[in-house]
Amino acid sequence: MKDPSAFLESLRGIVGAANVLTEGAEVEPYVRDWRGQYPARALAVVRPGTTLEVSAAVRACACQGVPIVPQGGNTGLVGGSTPDASGREVVLSLRRMARVRAVDPVDDTMTLEAGVLLHDAQQEAARHGRLFPLSLAAEGSATIGGNLATNAGGEQVLRYGNMRALALGLEVVLADGRVLDLLSPLRKDNTGYDLRDLFIGSEGTLGIITAATLRLFARPREQVTLWAAVDDPQEAVALLGALREALGERVTAFEIMAQEAVAQVLRHIEGARVPLDPKSPWHVLAEVSETAPGASLPSLVETALARAYEGGLVRDVALAASIAQAESMWHIRDHVPEAQTREGVSIKHDIAVAVSGIPDFIRTAGEELRAALPGVRLVTFGHVGDGNLHYNLAPPAGGDAGAFLAREDEVHDIVYRHVARMGGSISAEHGIGRAKREALVHYKDPVAIDVMRAIKHVLDPKSVLNPGRLLP
Repeated sequence: MKDPSAFLESLRGIVGAANVLTEGAEVEPYVRDWRGQYPARALAVVRPGTTLEVSAAVRACACQGVPIVPQGGNTGLVGGSTPDASGREVVLSLRRMARVRAVDPVDDTMTLEAGVLLHDAQQEAARHGRLFPLSLAAEGSATIGGNLATNAGGEQVLRYGNMRALALGLEVVLADGRVLDLLSPLRKDNTGYDLRDLFIGSEGTLGIITAATLRLFARPREQVTLWAAVDDPQEAVALLGALREALGERVTAFEIMAQEAVAQVLRHIEGARVPLDPKSPWHVLAEVSETAPGASLPSLVETALARAYEGGLVRDVALAASIAQAESMWHIRDHVPEAQTREGVSIKHDIAVAVSGIPDFIRTAGEELRAALPGVRLVTFGHVGDGNLHYNLAPPAGGDAGAFLAREDEVHDIVYRHVARMGGSISAEHGIGRAKREALVHYKDPVAIDVMRAIKHVLDPKSVLNPGRLLP
């Protein structure tokens, strides 16, 4: 680029001078990654307000060979939505694109722009008597576009699926500025390749999602939240099977937490209370919901839990007697990541294995890690219902944090080797970003990597969109 000043002026002409940010204080929130791991500097932050402005801004960047980093709420955990330290990249923030374009309760769909906050999407669905089921701890700041770009999962994947299952159609700006209109509400469209799925989970490397048509569902008429104490992950998986056998698709969420994860929340999060013995080796938080009238859900859940208790699958169980008690239970689960941050340094993993393989993974990986790092604390929690574990490690109590972090690569190797042995995934819902690029190439099928590179080359031959993320 020969003349940066002229280039920035052209961007101001597209989105308005107030929406091209270049000063340190105003740029800083857009360049700071969630975990503070990546030094960053942006040429500018551009904030388009319409799809046409996104298209024009992308076309201007492509003509000058300026790399673009698409960004939603900047809540990503793998360094995929913030610029690098070169100062050459433009952050394209979609936050201003926050309009609700349509809601259709008959078709059970709503069409939202990419900058709509997840919490606002949930509220919009509720205003129309419907449910949008994606639920995350960061839902107050995460955006629909970012959720789609990372194929977010969250707590209710067990029943409703991740964002790929919740999206019917997309509007996408391609690397050359063209707008690809796939905003269809159709459940059935067998007219060739499913282009929509290419962009979901692509982390902004293939196109910039500007709007989406999303599925809506009936709101639950009854909901039961329960907390169970179990001896080990094998019992947790067996309890999940027993509940699904008795209650079918009513089981909406099923979370597991190791004792250390709960202990950290109790140490660091004000007002946190565990309804059962906090020293139980493992804790389960589950939610069951019913959309049909007259089902008497509490009695069905109580009967299923009584059988599980008689079968030795649980130590103890507590049912939430009110919305406040249910929220108190979820308060513990949702604050595990924050408690970990307050506890100190940690080495984190977002992995997936088959649900049936979770006990074997936790046992074998844990044995090797404890042998390699005596005293290491395993802070395991996650969505057991879909096989997704946040398998994190903290140093021994009072241990040397620096020495612990110096062994991070060794720890990753151990964890990912066990994941690979079980045919699992090194990233379940956080994505690849910059944090896992090399690991992806090492553990992913090389033919799959070749196909991914080919798709990237066809859709973004000049590597304008999020270069250096996802694929090295």
